[in-house]
Amino acid sequence: MVGEKTSIVKTRSRRDFINKTIGGIAVMGVTGGRVMTGHSKQNITGKTLNKKLKIVVTGGHPGDPEYGCGGTIARYTDIGHEGVLLYLNRGEAGINGKSAKEAGKIRTSEAIHACEILKARSVFLTQIDGQSIVDASRYKEVYEILAEEQPDIIFTQWPVDNHPDHRAISTLVYNAWLKLRESNFPGKPVLYYYEVSNGEDTMMFSPNCYIDITDLESRKQKACFAHASQSPEKFYPLQEQVSKFRGLESGCKLAEAFIIHALSRPGLF
Repeated sequence: MVGEKTSIVKTRSRRDFINKTIGGIAVMGVTGGRVMTGHSKQNITGKTLNKKLKIVVTGGHPGDPEYGCGGTIARYTDIGHEGVLLYLNRGEAGINGKSAKEAGKIRTSEAIHACEILKARSVFLTQIDGQSIVDASRYKEVYEILAEEQPDIIFTQWPVDNHPDHRAISTLVYNAWLKLRESNFPGKPVLYYYEVSNGEDTMMFSPNCYIDITDLESRKQKACFAHASQSPEKFYPLQEQVSKFRGLESGCKLAEAFIIHALSRPGLF
């Protein structure tokens, strides 16, 4: 749907600030009952939704999609769309003092609980935490899963990231997305990149679109704290600072920020 260009800025002083700092960037958010981008807007009451969308959010580990996109996932699922969280591994190396099998079992359970909070479904790839592989067979695995899911929108991690598992899922997903665009796949999924921050992850991230998550922050926090083995009391405040900064950029209290791939069709729909 194509509509007039709009923004979620609410005051003249804030609008002036945004124009000076990020003028021209597409802004996605919710205000007055609408989800908006620089190119489109859609009533979220459900009255004008003519298609149930499937959103697949991919991440290197359990917890990455929740930290980077938890509010956005909740935004979509709350208005009737389907959310799928696709994890590269089960976090086998993520708990000190636990074997890979024990840690994987614990973190799988945490991920399933987090997805329940976000009204989403969990799917796990077959890789091992800290031992990510990018080769022909792994490209094939990710492509086949995404082709089976038939997503309308894909979120994945930014490729310039200090963690190799984050870089791996980003590369695998990007290759699958390119193949989906070239195939007879029904529709062309939109590709967005997201950021995560525990003080040492996503680098050189300059977003061009935002989602207002102000009224969904508590759900996002619960989903992140569902990963109790991963010290959320330490890492969540860091991500919350990112949300506050992105909110300042986009003109709301809290926001999640994204980069839409240049070859994606404009907007969310």
